Amino acid sequence: MKIKMAVLLAISLLSGLAGKWIGFSNEQMVVMSIFVMSVLGTLFFWDFKLSFVFIGTGVLLCVGAVTMEKFIQYASLDVILFLIAMMIIVGMMKDAGFFEWLITIVLRVKNLTGKKMFAILMVASAIFSALMGEVTSIIVMTMVILNICDFLEVDPLPLILSAVLATNIGSASTVLGNPVGVLIAARGKLSFEDFLAHALPLSALVLTGTIWFLLIWYRKYIQVLNDRIQPYGEDKGFLYLISIPPDIRTKISIRIFFVTIILISLHKRLEMFLNLEHNTLLIMIPVVAAGIVMLYRHDRARHYIEREVEWPSLLFFMFLFAQAGVIQSSGIADLLASKIFGSIGNNPRALSGVVLFSSGFLSSCLDNVVTVASYVPIVKSLEVFHFNLKPLWWALLFGACYGGNITMVGSTANIVALGLLEKERNIKVTFGMWLKVGLTVGIMSMIIVYIFFLFVPQFFN
Repeated sequence: MKIKMAVLLAISLLSGLAGKWIGFSNEQMVVMSIFVMSVLGTLFFWDFKLSFVFIGTGVLLCVGAVTMEKFIQYASLDVILFLIAMMIIVGMMKDAGFFEWLITIVLRVKNLTGKKMFAILMVASAIFSALMGEVTSIIVMTMVILNICDFLEVDPLPLILSAVLATNIGSASTVLGNPVGVLIAARGKLSFEDFLAHALPLSALVLTGTIWFLLIWYRKYIQVLNDRIQPYGEDKGFLYLISIPPDIRTKISIRIFFVTIILISLHKRLEMFLNLEHNTLLIMIPVVAAGIVMLYRHDRARHYIEREVEWPSLLFFMFLFAQAGVIQSSGIADLLASKIFGSIGNNPRALSGVVLFSSGFLSSCLDNVVTVASYVPIVKSLEVFHFNLKPLWWALLFGACYGGNITMVGSTANIVALGLLEKERNIKVTFGMWLKVGLTVGIMSMIIVYIFFLFVPQFFN
């Protein structure tokens, strides 16, 4: 603990002093040191991440680097409101058993084989992640996979790891999949339609390549899975295991959820029709829907607010976003952007590649929200050079989401799934076990994206 703290303080101070070489003022050096301490503190002492962002923000306020008014402005309350609302809606869906019911529908396919089940579970993980967020998705999928593997008496680890990899890929598909998607959409002025047109097709391609790779990687395991499934092809016990009839609450929850998704997908058109500010309805539609949910399930409203909303994570995001805002307002982001632009020049492909791979590998060490919050002010500062920022926002999205697959701490979904696996089955995954498959999938995913940047750059405009 003492050694980690000493290293943290040393790196934080050196990062501030190093800024002197690129022209930081004394105030900027202090701001940079505090920000680096907050970010690295979350890596070194994850259980105390709130402590570090609270202390860091408090120090920034005390030294006059930011005012309380500016702090509230930088805290990205629009993103926080969106996340709160979606957590309440997803809580209702979980309560109604919607996701368990849906996965049983998917699994009741004819002529089910080990290869089919493996691929279906990965596709379901990606779809659920795109619709309800990576954390909720992986909780549901992990429990479903554990139950199926218990019934078939097979090792759940390969299926769990594959589901996590698919979850992180799917989380880049829509605005709903990952907090970083909401942040990038809000700051990059990207709509739900933009995600459907650009992020979804590319994520589908990456997912297809990942499934193909993992079917080969786990071919021996899949053969065992196939041998265990075959005797249950027409077995009533197996059909009973994967059969959950929808009740009235499930049906009403489905209607509320899909009406919300449809309205969110049309938010850009509705905003133009109503002459509203960009992304107003993207934020407010889930908020109104969450209000309807709490009216419909008034008996569970308190539970949704207290249990389903991840308040510690939201507070962490809010304070981290505020600190990232200070990085921009202090001029640090402008200086870094000018240095990057001076080194690379007006070369969209090269700059997109730098953002893609650097954010990807940084996300493998830090949580992807931390990474994106650090990059946002730098990307925004490139606007002064009349640079087209859209490709950079997409590069940041794909790097943060796909890079999260590289290590076991690269994404919240990874940590949650491995925690459940250890808690429920006492199975521990080592860093090396994860890295063998995660590194390959993460790098392969980013290479596929970069090929598009090189040969189809207009796809990202």
